[in-house]
Amino acid sequence: MRHLKLAIIGDQFMKAHYFSDALRAVLPQAQLDIRTLELDWPDTPTVHGYGAEAEDPQLQGLREYLGAPHTLATFIGDAEVLLNHLAPVTCGMLARCAQLRLLAVARGGPVNIDMQAARTHGLRVVYTPGRNASAVAEFTIGMVLAQTRRITQGHVALMHGQWRGDLYRADRTGEELCNQTLGLIGYGHIGSRVTKLLRPFGCRILVSDPYAQLDATDRAAGVLQVDLAELLAQSDVVSLHARVTPETTGFMNAQAFAQMKEGACFINTARGPLVDYAALYAALQSGRLRGAALETFGTEPCDPADPLLRHPHVTLTPHIAGASIKTVKYAASLCAEEVRRYLQGEAPALPC
Repeated sequence: MRHLKLAIIGDQFMKAHYFSDALRAVLPQAQLDIRTLELDWPDTPTVHGYGAEAEDPQLQGLREYLGAPHTLATFIGDAEVLLNHLAPVTCGMLARCAQLRLLAVARGGPVNIDMQAARTHGLRVVYTPGRNASAVAEFTIGMVLAQTRRITQGHVALMHGQWRGDLYRADRTGEELCNQTLGLIGYGHIGSRVTKLLRPFGCRILVSDPYAQLDATDRAAGVLQVDLAELLAQSDVVSLHARVTPETTGFMNAQAFAQMKEGACFINTARGPLVDYAALYAALQSGRLRGAALETFGTEPCDPADPLLRHPHVTLTPHIAGASIKTVKYAASLCAEEVRRYLQGEAPALPC
């Protein structure tokens, strides 16, 4: 097996050694010349990139990235393979990295890669769809329970020295999931897994996704696929699992919240740009919605002055739903398998 030069750009979550360990596990006999770099994320936030003008025109359109292209290109140098998590890959970088043939992005989508430039340069790009689906799905269940069983309200009250025994009142306590309708918007890697985690709770489950159909096991279990309007009108809890596209950007707006069942809860463990957060705050303030759980925001880090951060009926986390060791190891193993396929002349399993 021939000698292979690889560059790994990890960070403080996707540590470089996970990539290296996975490579050596699937290519034990290969001669691997590995150089590694670790960026400072999450201690240094990524450039969010949603709707913002990039200082460097070549970064325009890229999202959720970290690092200076010039420095990164120097590091990649004459590597034939790049294993990457958050580093941007631009046209200018590819022009300087003439030996690069394979780029494996350890993410659910290549949002930090200039895909047009990659195609122009004949670069084989692969990614890791569903890498954090298990982690985000579990997290979503936690967010649902925090809202429906008033866990957040009890926690916040005790932090401030207040014993909220009134949360046991029939007019204030939460309902069990077995007596509620859960609506999931999006049935991809995460939404479909949330569906399967919810089924043992005995709740009624509605799914809305114009691009995916329910699988046979969910249909047999009584999960219903409906249009968005019906889901909003019937669900006690609406959980968001869609991708950010021009069609979905800001689609959870004032009109959508007005269609939701009065007293419902809204959960977002997907992406912030899907939601009009000013409209969500208004729906909470008016009492139209009983609560919300927010894992992502329109801009991250979010504005500390955002009134949603101090709303007593909102559960908040700083975009950590996908953070698990399983996510790291699984993503690294998918990338390593793609390197093996490349080196042995096989077609990619997960092409972009």
